[in-house]
Amino acid sequence: MSDASRDPENYCYRHPDRQSFVLCQRCGRTICGECQTPAAVGFHCPECMREARQSAPRTKPRVVTALRSTSTAPVVTWSIIALCFVVFIVQYLTGGPNSGAATRALVYFPPITEFEPWRMLTALFLHGSFLHILFNMYSLLIFGPILERSLGRWRFLALYLLSGLGGSVAVLLMAPTSAVLGASGAIFGLLGAFFVIQRKLGGNSLQLVIVIGLNLVIGFVIPNIAWQAHIGGLVVGGIVAFVFLRTRAAAKRNEQRLLLLGVLVGLVVLTVVGVLLLHARFGA
Repeated sequence: MSDASRDPENYCYRHPDRQSFVLCQRCGRTICGECQTPAAVGFHCPECMREARQSAPRTKPRVVTALRSTSTAPVVTWSIIALCFVVFIVQYLTGGPNSGAATRALVYFPPITEFEPWRMLTALFLHGSFLHILFNMYSLLIFGPILERSLGRWRFLALYLLSGLGGSVAVLLMAPTSAVLGASGAIFGLLGAFFVIQRKLGGNSLQLVIVIGLNLVIGFVIPNIAWQAHIGGLVVGGIVAFVFLRTRAAAKRNEQRLLLLGVLVGLVVLTVVGVLLLHARFGA
């Protein structure tokens, strides 16, 4: 009878001075306690573990997978919320949310529309207080993901920006001496779109009507709230949603783009009209 303890096969292949009776489940070599890596069944040696890692498919970070067109993650909604908070921090660091340098550079004031029209959109990312941004971003977090998943990212972004622009146009036409900031016009655009889509699909929209009505009333009652932007965003959001519903079929994609372009052109025309009215009113 042979002495199994002296058999070289019973010693670790990497450490010949260490006796072991454990074999790698993949290659069958003897491995000591230091060289053993627990597997689903038994143990693996370091070389087999290295080969397994190299052959295993690499998983991409969640941020990368979220950006794929097949992902349902509401990337646009999250991006808008993140951008608003970043801008709000910058507002605080540059003198405050109401009169700081960043606010003065981005706020929308109708009399300067002719010279700095981009403020009609940049004002959407400004907020006047922590409660202001908290309320708007909470509303966006509720309705944004639902609409983004239903419409798609680019359509949702178009809805948001066109609604925000519609709110600024309404301020230009109805309150041309008021400086405004905040995402409220775009948020009301989402509410208007949600209402139109829900009605078209046969859903119960009573609760949504109550929410919209209460927010409109708050805008009329509480001072320093640009209710004009709320109405403008609400109307444009409803129109954009109607366009999306009318052109849902893939064969109508070009028609959809043309109609959205028509909405944008209409808002530009109203902006020009508003500027002309300002000239007539103040003789500038």
